[in-house]
Amino acid sequence: METLTVDQRMEALLNELSLEEKIQLLTGRDFWTTWPMEKIGLRRILVSDGPTGVRGEAWDERQPSVNFPSATAISSTWDPAMADRLGAASAVEARRKGVDVVLGPTINLHRSPLGGRHFEAFSEDPVLTAELAAAYVNGVQRNGVGATPKHYVANDSETDRFTVDVQVDERPLRELYLLAFEKAVVESRAWLVMSAYNSINGTTATENDLLETPLNSEWGFDGVVISDWTAVRSVDAAKASQDLVMPGPDGPWGGALVAAVQAGEIPEASIDRKVLRILQLAARVGALEGFEPVQAEPVDKEDLVAFTREASAAGTVMVKNDGVLPLDPAATGPLAVIGHNAKHARTQGGGSATVLPEKVASPLDGIRAAFGADNVTYSIGAIVQEGVAELPLDQLTNPVTGEPGLRVTFLNGAGAELFTEDRRSTALVWFGGDAPVRDSSTVRLHTIYTPDETGTVRLGAATVGKTRLYVNDVLVHEGKH
Repeated sequence: METLTVDQRMEALLNELSLEEKIQLLTGRDFWTTWPMEKIGLRRILVSDGPTGVRGEAWDERQPSVNFPSATAISSTWDPAMADRLGAASAVEARRKGVDVVLGPTINLHRSPLGGRHFEAFSEDPVLTAELAAAYVNGVQRNGVGATPKHYVANDSETDRFTVDVQVDERPLRELYLLAFEKAVVESRAWLVMSAYNSINGTTATENDLLETPLNSEWGFDGVVISDWTAVRSVDAAKASQDLVMPGPDGPWGGALVAAVQAGEIPEASIDRKVLRILQLAARVGALEGFEPVQAEPVDKEDLVAFTREASAAGTVMVKNDGVLPLDPAATGPLAVIGHNAKHARTQGGGSATVLPEKVASPLDGIRAAFGADNVTYSIGAIVQEGVAELPLDQLTNPVTGEPGLRVTFLNGAGAELFTEDRRSTALVWFGGDAPVRDSSTVRLHTIYTPDETGTVRLGAATVGKTRLYVNDVLVHEGKH
């Protein structure tokens, strides 16, 4: 009896699919997952942000994530072994949350101090970035989860990030922008690469020849090119080496791509190559029946909280110590701590890299623990909060359960209750989960707020749409945002 190779088995699965089914696989099913295909034993693949932690399918404080140090902090260690451990830890978190692919590392360069996402990227140095990115990818994939170096390529500005056209000569393109990606692909064999929003020399990244050369033809990339979310704008991207459009289920491919193939504008062989790469990714992460995953369960595990503390300390750089440090708690008099972020710690840079940790130890918490709460006085100083601050969880009581938090109710246009959930935060985003966001006309948040000190409290709300704020059933504010 003839034994088929892995490639032959993949081809056999491909041949079971119609053109329409193949093309369906090339656009996501929803915001975070790909389409399953039961007839060939393919389950969905779940992807998740991001490089400073793994959020999971839902942006939900009830499913907290470890908040790892930023990539910039990791780069300050100058230690590829630390980046490798970060990757392995990220894979452990991913598997805990049922995630198959981590959408990181972010390895765009710090080309300007104004870059809004620099915190989640390593460095301005392409050599340092390449070394750390390769180590991170090794760590993630050694534990059986796909890594996704992003955003390919020259995506170093948040200003006009959807439309900017980066004009760059061949030498700096190769020696700066591409070099940052090369080692993660050539040596660490990344299973995915994310294409960017921007254009390079007049052509958007998702339609650019750079997806083929050097990525495939020179570097030997055999993985999936996944788009940044909504970065694919047309069927023309299917002519390039762009494999997977995210998010779904809507997008520019679908029926339009079926028609383009049937009209002979795009070869079906090009579609087949994309599908085979997605099937290979599925096999690697354990999403395809009959194929052994690279690693079913993480083998490289450690205490994630202890690692986070160690990595944070290793990435902390002291510019100068003139003999003041370390302070001796036994010999130190009363201390004054001043500053908004000393009490309300800012541990993340925001955006899609945001995760929701179970708890955060602020600088003030640490100083009080080290020197004694009675020896430390605190003043908020200048308030640096932008927008509406969250209400502290320990000052909120859910009126239904009596537990810390609030009750959230979704209502339809007639005022009928569709869904309720108990939450532990007043800053809520619904990406994933069971809440019927599309079918709801009103979202009602109800809590009992008990401040920890007497004084004037300024209450506000920031929402999409119309807002009504009630205190003791009295309407105190109404506005449209």
